[in-house]
Amino acid sequence: MSFQRRNFGGSNRNRPVSRGNFGGGGGGRGGNKIRYMHVDPRMLIKEATPRVEGSYTPVHQFVDFPLDPIVQKNIVIKGYTAPSPIQDKTIPEILAGRDVIGLANTGTGKTAAFMFPLLTKVIANSNERVLIITPTRELAIQIVDEGLYFSRGSRVYFSLVIGGASMGKQMNELRRGPQMVVGTPGRLKDMMERGMLKLDQYQTIVLDEVDRMLDMGFVRDIRTLIDRMPKVKHSLFFSATMSREARAVANEFLVNPITIEIESQRASDNVNQDVVYVQGRNKVDVLHDLLVMPGFDKVLVFGRTKHGMEKLSEMLNERGFKSTAIHGNKSQSQRQRALRDFETNQVQILLATDVASRGLDIDDVTHVINYELPETYEDYIHRIGRTGRAEKGGMALTFID
Repeated sequence: MSFQRRNFGGSNRNRPVSRGNFGGGGGGRGGNKIRYMHVDPRMLIKEATPRVEGSYTPVHQFVDFPLDPIVQKNIVIKGYTAPSPIQDKTIPEILAGRDVIGLANTGTGKTAAFMFPLLTKVIANSNERVLIITPTRELAIQIVDEGLYFSRGSRVYFSLVIGGASMGKQMNELRRGPQMVVGTPGRLKDMMERGMLKLDQYQTIVLDEVDRMLDMGFVRDIRTLIDRMPKVKHSLFFSATMSREARAVANEFLVNPITIEIESQRASDNVNQDVVYVQGRNKVDVLHDLLVMPGFDKVLVFGRTKHGMEKLSEMLNERGFKSTAIHGNKSQSQRQRALRDFETNQVQILLATDVASRGLDIDDVTHVINYELPETYEDYIHRIGRTGRAEKGGMALTFID
């Protein structure tokens, strides 16, 4: 999916997106009070690595797995036939009751890899209790949504335990004894301390996106939660990378785990990357001219501040675009509504800050636009990884002054 350079319309907006003149600009100017990533623009220009289609041949089909018939039926309704590599290799081990370390990138089907066998377990035994810990509210919501879909027709009950939502409602849900509790470390720990989450009753734990939980400083909360669970339990550990700290956490609570590592391209390898030289033009005008071009169907725009992204969303809406913003000043319900509108194509453009974007896993994002540079190259890689997911191509454009 290559980006076609072309002149933008309008008397003052006729400069093309250009790769020229790598030597100057790009890293933010000395008088800027906000610390931007210092970067050679050439770092932000890259063709996607060609992918070999059909390079993985699964050993199983979904019908081969001894999953509960309700789960199998919902898999068929969803249209799934062949499992992804992480699903193909992980599902049999989880069904066999083994502790698992699954190493694979986000967007490779990890949620289904643990959800299908765990749903089979709790459908077979209503007394089973599963705790799933995730780094962000948005990821927790997505896991619950997926679980609800594939458990349709069963009596499996889910509880979502995250910050930014009603404490009273979550307490009432926990009183009902849900088989599947999905949440973020801080709120889960709070519920445990209030006596609402009785972890000694939970026989299975899933730590999802462990590397990101550790990056966000949740290691102490995670250890506290694990310490309150039975010593003998079924433990699943999923992460994109295996740092020394992640390995230490895994060694503390997994017993003879099997490690399943999926060799896959980084999300950024699937993304064509390029820069847009603003060169003194009005940045909103430059963004406007991009958004009206063919193919910019589902666009994620990143900026530095909550106020800036909210203001930009208002300006785009005034120009006739359908956009919404997600940032820390919005309530959890407002953030969920913004994500839902973007996921269902009710809006074309979602504007986000780096903090609010953690955990976003949205299908078919065609473009990521870095309206403002992030603080670090790691943040840049995280941003552009929101497109080019699940082996699909994507495009990332970064504005350079």
